[in-house]
Amino acid sequence: MAIKIYNTLTRKKEALETLQPGRVSMYVCGPTVYDKAHVGHAMSVLVFDIVRRYLEYRGYEVRHAMNYTDVDDKIIQRANIEGIDPFDLAERYIDEFRHHLADLNILPATVYPRATEEIDHIIQIVQGLIEKGHAYESEGDVYFFVSSDDDYGKLSGRKLEDMQSGFRIDVDERKETPMDFALWKASKPGEPAWESPWGQGRPGWHIECSAMNLHHLGEQIDIHGGGNDLVFPHHENEIAQTESFTGKPFARYWMHNGMLQLSGEKMSKSLGNLVTIKDFLDDHEADTLRLMVLTSSYRSPLKFTDEAIGHIERALSRLRSALRPANAGAAGAAPEALQAQIQATRQGFDEAMDDDFNSAGALGHIFDLVRAINQARDMDAGPEALQSAQALILELTSILGLRLESRAQLGGGEAAPFIELLLEMRAELRQQKLWALSDQVRDRLVELDVLIEDGKDGTTWRWK
Repeated sequence: MAIKIYNTLTRKKEALETLQPGRVSMYVCGPTVYDKAHVGHAMSVLVFDIVRRYLEYRGYEVRHAMNYTDVDDKIIQRANIEGIDPFDLAERYIDEFRHHLADLNILPATVYPRATEEIDHIIQIVQGLIEKGHAYESEGDVYFFVSSDDDYGKLSGRKLEDMQSGFRIDVDERKETPMDFALWKASKPGEPAWESPWGQGRPGWHIECSAMNLHHLGEQIDIHGGGNDLVFPHHENEIAQTESFTGKPFARYWMHNGMLQLSGEKMSKSLGNLVTIKDFLDDHEADTLRLMVLTSSYRSPLKFTDEAIGHIERALSRLRSALRPANAGAAGAAPEALQAQIQATRQGFDEAMDDDFNSAGALGHIFDLVRAINQARDMDAGPEALQSAQALILELTSILGLRLESRAQLGGGEAAPFIELLLEMRAELRQQKLWALSDQVRDRLVELDVLIEDGKDGTTWRWK
């Protein structure tokens, strides 16, 4: 079965047919680095990390580019407020974001281009657009002439004459028409600037992504991704300027993830309703945020609430429950239902993910296997009987980027002897009827995500 992707450009699911057999070129718009990254930024990188992981599982070689916008009005304004160099500000937040990517178990991109490293390529493209009649210079600025592109609006589905109501347009007499957008901006005193045929200046926002794509991935790419807030004007302008420059179709598939919503509103710095990635990871596991993204369609808005987080943490605990060892002394064979579920889960997982990366459906099949494993354990299936099913749980969740095994492995690693010692002390306290102290040991272990289960055959423990 072929992988199908919902293409924003055509408004339908299409079978994945790559430019080169067995290879996928994928560009994902990264952050503008002027402030701390929030969980909305994390959602986008998680979505496309999941996409990449599944493509590689299906045998594709993925060349993945994610950019950093490191020169921008917002960066300059923030640097001026802090009284530091704009490049130092950008470097600080790039370094912080890199650490977040590692914390979130994001596969490293093939390349992380930056706007400031693409100046020569940007100038080349701008010059080419002027020569082709798609751009013009005005008082040191260069604008893309939107009316020169007959297809302008094809990604967002907007008509040129109706677009003025879609976003704010500042009155600017230097433009030939109000909809024209900046490719190159003349510098102001104190701003970062580079020499160009039009004088000292810096690139506009949209042109950098076109230059990075052309430089690192080529004139045509397979997948272009980003949040759905970028459809217009950013991605619309990318298509216009890139295809006007190359004369070729730009990206085959345009993928856009929905926005993370806090109390029903999109997270944004302008609304002030942000939860930073650092704040989230200080209180929760990275797997919690990833699983939250996985449980919903990537194209849909995702509600971010304490209730939703609690639900996800319970689901994560259920997933990990499948990795618990067999009951002490159990040696039974695997029930037929477990064997059948192994096959059904593998097939169902692939079919769901092939259908526009339906991770929620894929998780449903994984949870079916979790249920079958736990039922088999209750029927005293032995370690060997559970092994293949547990291995499949680890394989499939790893494809999705979850790290279930990391905590499960601790059960047989360095933490285990200390936990066993505490349980022996707790057993002694219980024999002496020191119930308060015994409960204190139990409660402290629970705080460390260790669950204690007292049964007729003694006390066992597992990770929460």
